[in-house]
Amino acid sequence: MSPTRSPAVELTVPGPEGDRLVRVSNPDKVYFPEPNITKREVVEYYLSVAEPLLRAIGDRPTTLKRFVDGVEGEAFYQKRVPKGAPDWVRTARITFPSGRPADEICPSEPAVLAWAANLGTLDFHPWPVRSADTDHPDELRIDLDPQPGTDFADAVAVTGVLREVLEEAGLVGWPKTSGGRGVHVLARIRPQWSFVEVRRAVIAIGRRVARRVPEQATVEWWKENRGERVFLDYNQAARDRTVASSWSVRGRPTATVSQPLRWDELTDVDPEQFTVLTVPALLAERGDPHAEMDAHPGGLETALEWVQRDEADGLGDLAYPPDYPKMPGEPPRVQPSRAKRATT
Repeated sequence: MSPTRSPAVELTVPGPEGDRLVRVSNPDKVYFPEPNITKREVVEYYLSVAEPLLRAIGDRPTTLKRFVDGVEGEAFYQKRVPKGAPDWVRTARITFPSGRPADEICPSEPAVLAWAANLGTLDFHPWPVRSADTDHPDELRIDLDPQPGTDFADAVAVTGVLREVLEEAGLVGWPKTSGGRGVHVLARIRPQWSFVEVRRAVIAIGRRVARRVPEQATVEWWKENRGERVFLDYNQAARDRTVASSWSVRGRPTATVSQPLRWDELTDVDPEQFTVLTVPALLAERGDPHAEMDAHPGGLETALEWVQRDEADGLGDLAYPPDYPKMPGEPPRVQPSRAKRATT
């Protein structure tokens, strides 16, 4: 960290309702020691990618992942609008699985991104809904998470199969790096289905992928059953579960970014090449690979037919995260090895 505090600066940030003044405190504070990236550089990064980032998270209730002491400090998720937020920071009301409501920030202009970055926000975690209807997702998300013994290349290989399955379901997938070893694939959907239905559709899609490449992909919730395969994390589709947005800075030593890509780029990239220092120039040169995503909303009719077929074959719901209330139709939330010991 910087040995002394540097004087605050005020940035003039243009927006749809005129200029905003955003105060950046201690701008020379080092957030990423390895590449020597400061708080001000993170703020300026977010202003440089504001247009595509707002396309990705604008009008969405958004959780902030804050690293107030930089990447080497403890992070926490800010799920409610912080006290003292400027009156131009919009909010949206969401409901947690417990039934408790909360007001989250709802980014609407570049100044909100700069203000959040000044609070130590690295990752923006938007809900897959819009502010007008926070109970019906308009974005389906699949998180391909490489397990020990696998890596980014393995995740990329599975995304090829996932793309085929999404197309069979009538959905258009849009890939991005997670900012680490994984891949996220997004698909716009019409906001007609509940979180439960969207999650079940993701499970059916994941099962279809795993059947085609069983040695490479799995939807097993319990780690002891995953093996050296890529886990399709269906629970990221559950209410109040989010993934870092496109263009988000990840809390990793090298300041990597969750970079949106075209399908033909996915097999030729190294996720480490996309950082706070490199992405603005790439955006200026190549534009936003996901710029047309909103023009391709799909439906879940086919995927929900797959859910019914799976149920007819004895394949029902899968376990929810451990902090979730018990859900209707959910199987026992018990680790398989423990369940086996209990019956012997």
